[in-house]
Amino acid sequence: MIDRETVFEINRMHQCGLSVKKISQRLRVDWRSVNKYIENPDPPRSYMKRGSKLDPFKDEITRLLEIESDVSAVVIKQKIDELGYDGGISILKDYLRTVRKPRGKQAFIRFESPPGRQMQVDWGHFGSLEYNGARRKLYCLAVIECHSRMLYVEFVHSQKQEVLHQALFNAFVFFNGTPEEIVVDNMLTAVIERRGPLIRFNDAFLDFLRPLSITPVACNVRAPHEKGKVEDAVKYIRRNFWPLRNFTDIGDVRIQSRQWLDGVANVRVHQTTGERPVDRFAKTKLRPLPEGSPDFRETCNLRVYKDFAVRFDANTYTAPPWAVGKHVTLKADHTTVTIYHQEKKIAAHSRSFERKKRIESPTHKQQVKKLRRRMWRDKDIAALSSLGPEVVEYLRALVDARQPIRKNVVRMLSLKDEYGGQSLIFAIRKATVHKAYGADYIKNILHREMTPVRRHPPVKLKDDELNRIRLDEPSLAEYDAHILKIKKKNDD
Repeated sequence: MIDRETVFEINRMHQCGLSVKKISQRLRVDWRSVNKYIENPDPPRSYMKRGSKLDPFKDEITRLLEIESDVSAVVIKQKIDELGYDGGISILKDYLRTVRKPRGKQAFIRFESPPGRQMQVDWGHFGSLEYNGARRKLYCLAVIECHSRMLYVEFVHSQKQEVLHQALFNAFVFFNGTPEEIVVDNMLTAVIERRGPLIRFNDAFLDFLRPLSITPVACNVRAPHEKGKVEDAVKYIRRNFWPLRNFTDIGDVRIQSRQWLDGVANVRVHQTTGERPVDRFAKTKLRPLPEGSPDFRETCNLRVYKDFAVRFDANTYTAPPWAVGKHVTLKADHTTVTIYHQEKKIAAHSRSFERKKRIESPTHKQQVKKLRRRMWRDKDIAALSSLGPEVVEYLRALVDARQPIRKNVVRMLSLKDEYGGQSLIFAIRKATVHKAYGADYIKNILHREMTPVRRHPPVKLKDDELNRIRLDEPSLAEYDAHILKIKKKNDD
């Protein structure tokens, strides 16, 4: 390969009149090469084409692109890796750029809605908030009145059906009215199924919209431009509201977002309309809200457990102790958890977004203490307690174990009648050692290790109240003390 300086000298000497032979001798270059560079000082360079690791797989890549033209390079690499490809993804991406048809940006006609005609809705995910080590995902529902660009946002920890309905109704209250139609994407809380132009809306979503006389409109799949106003609004929230802020909890996020709406978002001059959204919205007339506020709270039917509490959203909330074992209805919004029994409110708590926390009402705790004091005055419990301190301690352990004390006491008194007091005390001692609390454990111990002291039932009286009379276990020590007292008096 002759360098560019030698090529320059060949042409300079030729222009000076030297012959090819003279130039060849002086520069020590073959005469054929001298002729070549005189005729063409810049001949095309020949390169040896190197093979690519992709070459054996290009037919397969073409086949995959024919099936799905928009398939990603990552997916194609996964497919050809199975056929033995061991190259990287960079050369695959470079090759795909050469074989794919360039996609030009599609132009869209801007659509402007008449005042009050349409609102657009969209969710945005904004990371999570921490509550004493427990993290909760944070979502933002953005609702925009399309003509004025008036914006409403609500931050929540869930995208459940009831949460969507409550947030949308709060938006209508904020706007002080409802639109004719609402535009949504294909989220499951709005659209269950769609096949081309045929759309099946979520029944619960339709039930929510029906009394408000709002018509739902679902965007086509992969067509975000059909709700571009709210798409831009979510981007605006990320750029303008979210950066450089600190939040303590969901309530703090809502307070700051409302201040931002009133102080920034809705009072700025909008880039498209050239007006402030709040001024443009003042000319908009929406349809009035129906009278009365519907109940859109999260609702579930739960059972009150032995610890006089229900389980909801990873936490426990207490109910009155008399509700233990009963089925109740729990309704929750963003701030409050309310418990109902037969449509009557029996408890209300501030909602906690921590996890594994017990939210307890002081009133409920006092009621439990009062019930325990009353419990010890029960005649059956008093009769069983007269067997001694070991039995009393066992009864206390039954209470701490959230066992039904009344039911267990009645059964243990029946076992006392059948096996005798001493046998029952023996079984209670053994059950205490193994921390086995309940009449069933006592019965099993007695059945294995003791023999009933009687086999005939007692005489049944006509008055059932007399049949239920139980006497305390007599203390022989008291009799001994009484006899010793009389004997000492006689000796004196």
